[in-house]
Amino acid sequence: MGKVKITQIKSGIGYPKNQKATLRALGLRKMNASREVELNPQVEGMIRTVNHLLKVENAS
Repeated sequence: MGKVKITQIKSGIGYPKNQKATLRALGLRKMNASREVELNPQVEGMIRTVNHLLKVENAS
């Protein structure tokens, strides 16, 4: 489908456990950490769950 670059811009502190677990599952451990992931329906759902903590960009 394509790749996207996700960057954690806010901390997971103070958010529910499921959102913290979603950040971990996306491979984001620290603030300003970036990761390039293959976009598929599962990852889209994970991004949607924590979109208030992330910045999402297209990766060419």
